[in-house]
Amino acid sequence: MLIGVPREIKADEARVALTPAGAAELVARGHVVVVETAAGVGSGIADEAYAAAGARVAPTAAEAWAASLVLKVKEPVGPELALLRDDLTLFAYLHLAAAPELADALLERGTTAIAYETVRAPDGSLPLLAPMSEVAGRLSVTQGATLLTRAGGGGGLLLGGVPGTRSGHVVVLGGGVAGSAAVEMAVGLGARVTVLDVSLPRLRQLDLHWAGRVQTLHSNRATVEASVADADLVIGSVLIPGARAPKLVPSALVERMREGSALVDIAIDQGGCFEDSRPTTHTDPSYRVHGTVFACVANLPGAVPRTSTEALTNATLASTLRLAELGWRAALRDDPGLAAGLNAAGGRIVHEGVATALGHEAVPVATALAP
Repeated sequence: MLIGVPREIKADEARVALTPAGAAELVARGHVVVVETAAGVGSGIADEAYAAAGARVAPTAAEAWAASLVLKVKEPVGPELALLRDDLTLFAYLHLAAAPELADALLERGTTAIAYETVRAPDGSLPLLAPMSEVAGRLSVTQGATLLTRAGGGGGLLLGGVPGTRSGHVVVLGGGVAGSAAVEMAVGLGARVTVLDVSLPRLRQLDLHWAGRVQTLHSNRATVEASVADADLVIGSVLIPGARAPKLVPSALVERMREGSALVDIAIDQGGCFEDSRPTTHTDPSYRVHGTVFACVANLPGAVPRTSTEALTNATLASTLRLAELGWRAALRDDPGLAAGLNAAGGRIVHEGVATALGHEAVPVATALAP
């Protein structure tokens, strides 16, 4: 199969969807890999490394997009939408529930769109989302710690404090992969940490792991309100696979927070879980709301592209090989977890959560996989 890897053109996005090691695996299986020139430069990967792995380095994006299977990190934007077509399989982070224009383009063009973020493992986890969630969770706390400084726009609080001073209170909304990574980083920095989740089994796991070092609370209106009002840093890491994130923190609650507090919304790819959230960039990451500082960078793991690119290929390569060797229909028939990643095909929305968010009727996966 011909597999294309275009250079990412979304603002401040330096990751690439495939490492040279991943390209070498595909080439060794008899596939042809076309990588757009400079696609890996932001991640510290030169064109020569792809060439040495057996990939062909192409001078234009169009040549990479001409492939049967296109691998990307982030969703197509701008001029990339015109390159979508009905004989193309796109494998990338798509977050369609928060991107109706992209969804419309995929439907109009009839593109087969498989989203990393909704592929499921047998245990129900999200294996292709997990590595970027881990990165985003850890970065959210370091970013928040910076925002709390006077130079970062905050109240001048050192998150972990020093002996004789108050440590900052970090509230993490959502105890999944990203939330757990945020908790780990916040504890490591010496903060006082509270994590909220709707899953009691997950809260028990966190409580056991941290042996009482972290306060765990069942997430409901009352606990969210009390915790956020007392927080110095709030991390929003709520995830409903494929669907828009629920708005857990209203603007009126933010107004009650201490002056100079910070909120980092890593659910922004799915629309964000704070009422005042709006997407920001690495270049201009923050803005003020009611005396607090918000940061809602939609591609937060892009801040560390060398780590993120390697972690992403580690997670996606097995599925990429399956798609390349079997074709998307056969690969999805053989693997129900990979089939859960199918968001759109043949001009129809397939994923139930995406369909609900966009006001469409979902087509059953079996129907979409029919020849």
